[in-house]
Amino acid sequence: MTGPADEAPESPFDAETCLNSLEPIGWKLGLERMEMLSDELGRPQDSYATIHVVGTNGKSSVSRMIAAICEAHGYRAGCSLSPHLARWSERVVISGGEQPDLFAECVERTAEAAARVNDRLDGEEVTQFELATAAAFLTLAEAGVQVAAIEAGLGGRLDATNSINSLATVLTSIGLDHTEYLGDTEQEIAVEKLAVLRPGSILVTGPLSPEVKALARATAQERECEIREVDSAGGSFQRTNFAVAEAAAACFLGETSRSKSEQAVSGMVIPGRLEKLAENPLVLADVAHNPAGARALAESLSEAAGDGPVFGVIGVLADKDAPGMLAELARSLRSVVFTGLPDEALAAWGRPGARAWAPQELSRIATGLDLPSSTAASPAEAVEKARKMALEAGGTVLITGSHFLLAPGAMSGAGG
Repeated sequence: MTGPADEAPESPFDAETCLNSLEPIGWKLGLERMEMLSDELGRPQDSYATIHVVGTNGKSSVSRMIAAICEAHGYRAGCSLSPHLARWSERVVISGGEQPDLFAECVERTAEAAARVNDRLDGEEVTQFELATAAAFLTLAEAGVQVAAIEAGLGGRLDATNSINSLATVLTSIGLDHTEYLGDTEQEIAVEKLAVLRPGSILVTGPLSPEVKALARATAQERECEIREVDSAGGSFQRTNFAVAEAAAACFLGETSRSKSEQAVSGMVIPGRLEKLAENPLVLADVAHNPAGARALAESLSEAAGDGPVFGVIGVLADKDAPGMLAELARSLRSVVFTGLPDEALAAWGRPGARAWAPQELSRIATGLDLPSSTAASPAEAVEKARKMALEAGGTVLITGSHFLLAPGAMSGAGG
């Protein structure tokens, strides 16, 4: 005979396992599932002001900076980000930090709501990104934020984040990425991203090509939106991101104090954006994964790495423009070690079966660019080879090409 004391305790809810178990993309594109899920939760994203951040590159940095600037001006602020590097809870930042326990609680509530929504859907289910996004909205609401920057996942028009009623939209940049979903030209991609612009709101733009800038202006005029344009601030790409973020924060704040804004982002560490992983030798990591991102990285590298030689560790997904990326980086690197991407990281991030460029093929591309290269069987081995070269030459190691290179355990040895 057993009693309550003999029963196994209820297992705690594991948000990471829950999210990793879901399908990344639904077979039917659209916002219907997300709207149903939002309604089931009471539309938490309507309880605070939102600024929607779309674009090819710079979204996470700009989103973090917007939240920090608003916080520095006396408001409780947060942001919803994607993707993450190690934990799903990284995707929600409130007052500058993670709240993993609150996020897990909100994922559990959102999963329960998703189960009710799934019962009403005809053969569909709420996707991984939809549940994660709705849980992020709920976490921000439960934390009592007054304003949040919401980073779009993919594109804009059909993205789950397009369920907010934003007071402003930020278009950080436009480049060729995710062309299989968004279009083959910068203009087609911009149309998808500008589709989130709400009538009568404010559009903030970062540096754009003349063609895309004209499209942004026309879209703003058509929807009776004010447009605030920010050009390149010179120097590192984060200086331009700061200028864009301050302009976006001003849409909520009205006016900003430059000294408060600068102090808010001073010393800010943005994971995977020229992030310092180790010293002696200096090891930097940047998640640039398209030619535009690689170009911005190359322009900022000397400021972060100094004048010494830079030795690259690069791995690239097969659906990315590796030749274009390497062409942008070649002149900034002394040599590079190419590697594949870890299967466990691809699977954990919802990309099981995804392929990476073969290191040998990347090496052939590098030869055509007069860039010395070698290959390694794993990211950890590649990092170790690059560290030895950097130590001998008094240089820096740069790990780049994919978010997956920064997955937990992928780069054992990067920290020295």
